[in-house]
Amino acid sequence: YCIIEDNNLPPYSFRTTEDQAGLCPRQQPHLHLWTKWTDFHGSLSGRPSRSDRRVRPNSGLRANPSSSRPCPCSRVSYNIFRTLPPTDSNEFDPEEDEPTLEASWPHLQLVYEFFIRFLESQEFQPSIAKKYIDQKFVLQLLELFDSEDPRERDYLKTVLHRIYGKFLGLRAFIRKQINNIFLRFVYETEHFNGVAELLEILGSIINGFALPLKAEHKQFLVKVLIPLHTVRSLSLFHAQLAYCIVQFLEKDPALTEPVIRGLLKFWPKTCSQKEVMYLGELEEILDVIEPTQFVKIQEPLFKQISRCVSSPHFQVAERALYYWNNEYIMSLIEENSSVVLPIMFASLYRISKEHWNPAIVALVYNVLKAFMEMNSTLFDELTATYKSDRQREKKKEKEREELWKKLEDLELKRSLRRDGIIPT
Repeated sequence: YCIIEDNNLPPYSFRTTEDQAGLCPRQQPHLHLWTKWTDFHGSLSGRPSRSDRRVRPNSGLRANPSSSRPCPCSRVSYNIFRTLPPTDSNEFDPEEDEPTLEASWPHLQLVYEFFIRFLESQEFQPSIAKKYIDQKFVLQLLELFDSEDPRERDYLKTVLHRIYGKFLGLRAFIRKQINNIFLRFVYETEHFNGVAELLEILGSIINGFALPLKAEHKQFLVKVLIPLHTVRSLSLFHAQLAYCIVQFLEKDPALTEPVIRGLLKFWPKTCSQKEVMYLGELEEILDVIEPTQFVKIQEPLFKQISRCVSSPHFQVAERALYYWNNEYIMSLIEENSSVVLPIMFASLYRISKEHWNPAIVALVYNVLKAFMEMNSTLFDELTATYKSDRQREKKKEKEREELWKKLEDLELKRSLRRDGIIPT
């Protein structure tokens, strides 16, 4: 569709305030005209010139949404709501491939700008507009978030945020539908282009939640946001997801334990890139954690960090060791060194002798030095225990090798006797 002004009518900006009320309904039907946007070379009947598209429609953006004028929501619906084209390839990778940009974007941009100004107008009356901006309108709007064009998703984000702020009766419905989109994304399709934008909206919504948090909000965190970490395309929206998680924990610190245990449950086993992202998010969570909550999760948390430090992938090990550069995390570790140090010591000591990357070895030496300064007595005890354990392991290994050698000799003698090479 295309915004067109009637050439037989004077421009909107030159009309008096009294005339504008009558002129607006006469101009709005042109929002229904169909224009083919895929043909950029032919001369299209009814298509406005570039100057018309840029200037003349903007002159009417100061639409007064009062009851004396028709609500433009239906016209906006005719212009933006459409069936999105399928991706060019089933193997489309958002991280690698360029998105397919919307051919009619010059027009769609005007429609979105018009609608945003309409929603932001001081004279906007939700009580009148709710007749048009209803649940069906919101559903169609959310479907457009799957558009490959990032410019359109950015405008949609603004539109949905304005609707959420002005229409109190639609808030629960919007949250529920976003919930449904995420569940379908995680458990069925693993494809939806607008996850990052929806999470960005949720970040500001969560920030405005009243305390104490409702049970539905806590369930959304545990049942929807945490499982979002399992999808392959996590890197496309991880920053927004981590922000939402931290917002929840700042609202209710008691949620820290289920969140961290959920992350540990879904911890990636074979994808180093995702491990680095998980470690980054965990550090953000530890930055806002309360000491009482830290005590509850320190044991399973540092068992996982110990495994990350021992990772042969140097980026994973490096990201885990950077925790000791964080002053607040260091203070928590120091307060609970009697629990953390025994968990971490064996891995750190072994890496200091065996790791292939010298940069990792240097970081490990710094961590061991910090532990020694925190609790030198415990450090010395753990060192002695580790060395004695290693001696026992070496002794057992030597005994095992000797036993295998004896068995091999016995087997050799039996085979020689069987072949008659040596007498029985």
